Amino acid sequence: MVSMSPPEPSSKIIVGVDTHKHVHVAVALDEDGQRLGDRRVPVDSTGYQELDRWAQTYGRIVAYGIEGTGSYGANLTSYLRRQGRKVVEVNRGDRRARRANGKSDTLDAELAARSVLAGTSRAVPKSADGTVEMIRKIKVARDIACKNRTSAVIALKTVVVNTPQELKEQLDALGDRALLQRCAGFGPGVVDDPISAAKHTLRALARRWEFLNAEVKDHDAVIATLTTSLSPTLCDGFGVGPDTAAEILIVFGDNPDRVHSEAAFAKLCGVAPIPASSGMTTRHRLTWNGHRQANAALYRTAIVRMQHHQPTKDYVARRTSEGLSKRDIIRCLKRFIAREIYGRVMEDFRAQTARLGSS
Repeated sequence: MVSMSPPEPSSKIIVGVDTHKHVHVAVALDEDGQRLGDRRVPVDSTGYQELDRWAQTYGRIVAYGIEGTGSYGANLTSYLRRQGRKVVEVNRGDRRARRANGKSDTLDAELAARSVLAGTSRAVPKSADGTVEMIRKIKVARDIACKNRTSAVIALKTVVVNTPQELKEQLDALGDRALLQRCAGFGPGVVDDPISAAKHTLRALARRWEFLNAEVKDHDAVIATLTTSLSPTLCDGFGVGPDTAAEILIVFGDNPDRVHSEAAFAKLCGVAPIPASSGMTTRHRLTWNGHRQANAALYRTAIVRMQHHQPTKDYVARRTSEGLSKRDIIRCLKRFIAREIYGRVMEDFRAQTARLGSS
């Protein structure tokens, strides 16, 4: 049997990783783009150590290009950052390349490495190890509770519409809050006719709404405390509440310095114009790749300012007289709000970094 000598180490290497729930697949390239080897490792601490040791056998690691740094690759990303490795966030590979060359985990890992080597992938992933990660997790629970709370009140009103006329006439005239209180106060009783069955159902739905409403308030209190501790001036902006602040901070992550400029932040939020010209037509459109929740948060802030903020009202009136549509005015406002928010968050981040450095 012929023994194979270990590969000759290369001076610099790039490692691409295709992440999955149970296994990660890695491919190493040298600085000239030559493929050196591939490896499959389990998704656990032992697998992460094995992957890093394997990569070092080929030379000095310049960077890891990882798909899914915010999902399946989050723990691997965190481990590599603690080891002092440079990690680059890689988006899903080009579909045209997949159609031409096929699809496999190894090919995806190689494409990730090549995108880093070519410089097409340069994004710094979120560190996901501080206050923002705490906010993100609580937001998940809050958003689910809000969705279920809305479903409960919709279902309750549907039951009211179809309830026997005798009970329906008593409930139709009530407002939402009074309706919920009335239904929650129904006695359990014996379910022996359509009216008692309707009361039983309405009582259950109303009490579910009350429980979920209390849960949402509890989450809101925690989120308000965390957002204020992280960025004290963010909520000073008109129309920026704790929920909006939470969505914005989630976009920045625990390392907001990864967002290099307010223009980059605007692009992340989907409010940055990009060229869309052709032939004799010169125009721009908004990017479609922005963070949808952050974009919605900016939209809510813009609407609040249009209704209650006098300088914004004056701006809307002036731009309307210039011929801009309401849609275009909102786009302009969202871009302005993004610029304002970026300044507040980065100012708070620099102040916090200075305090930590002096302590």
